Amino acid sequence: MIKQSIFLLTALLISSLCFTGCSDDDDDYLGNWVDRAGLDFDVRGHAVCFTIDNNVYIGTGYDVDDDEKFNDFYKIEFLSSGGIQITQISDLPGVARDKGIAFSSGTQGYVGLGVDDNGDYLGDFYTYSPTTNAWETLENLPSGLTPRKDAVAFYVDGKGYVGSGKDDERERSDFYSFDPTTGSWEQIATLNEPRTQAMSFVLDDGTGKHGYVVGGYYNGLQDDFWRYEPSTNEWIALNKISDFTDSSFDDDYDSNIMRSDGVAFTMGGRAYLATGSGSALTWEWNPLTDRWKQKTLFEGDARYGAVAFTIDDIGYIATGRNSGQSYNDCWYFEPYEEKETKD
Repeated sequence: MIKQSIFLLTALLISSLCFTGCSDDDDDYLGNWVDRAGLDFDVRGHAVCFTIDNNVYIGTGYDVDDDEKFNDFYKIEFLSSGGIQITQISDLPGVARDKGIAFSSGTQGYVGLGVDDNGDYLGDFYTYSPTTNAWETLENLPSGLTPRKDAVAFYVDGKGYVGSGKDDERERSDFYSFDPTTGSWEQIATLNEPRTQAMSFVLDDGTGKHGYVVGGYYNGLQDDFWRYEPSTNEWIALNKISDFTDSSFDDDYDSNIMRSDGVAFTMGGRAYLATGSGSALTWEWNPLTDRWKQKTLFEGDARYGAVAFTIDDIGYIATGRNSGQSYNDCWYFEPYEEKETKD
């Protein structure tokens, strides 16, 4: 059984970025962030994204500069020439929003939840077809899936999974699966503790693809890390992302991995955490050893509420915001290259 850790967090301002563990010797770590290009649409943070056929779709979000929320959506194609082609697609039905969720079945995109201009939490869901460029409203949502913001979502083995986040009462720990073939929802096992602004990803750990949830916020930054096992409907605890053992493998973890409102992406059979509130450091997770390794610092402006995705096994970060500025830039990561500050 994994030992419990107790963390005393004297202050956490979600709207600020605390770069715990950053030092002048960041160049000692491998990894190079490359500025791919600016995206030709309004700057925004807390957008959502999904991928279909090696294209990424980004939409919704909030522009802190103009205090504006969006329901527009864009298809981004990464061309072999190195360029980026951006096409505006149909707007998401319903009200403008940020802090929603999205996942893809591989042929359809799914978007929902979030918070609107009035601060009201949303519980609607929609599916997008790239062949018709049309959205369809999903009906028959489970009664327990309350309107909420800052939830997480992932898709694996034919089902989408949505859970955690914060509704108008409290942070949540409940989770639900969605079957696109039947349009039905089912409540599954809950996480051990409620949380909001966690990170999720899907990765093959050698035994098949699984969905993972890590970190987030609930009375402080969370240091736990979970894998969902659909065959037994249970969350499997992995090693925590803090220095919680007497062994040496996590001596460098401290609070440098823990974060909320960051991003997770996968490439080369590894998972990566970057940006967010609580830490700006980039970390790489090896599923074969359940160990984390520090990589170089994200080279763009510090931010939270970004989106992340993988195209052709390359991990990207785009958009995001901080307390005074929103972004529409796009970066990709080279995990085993030396850091170059002018690319």
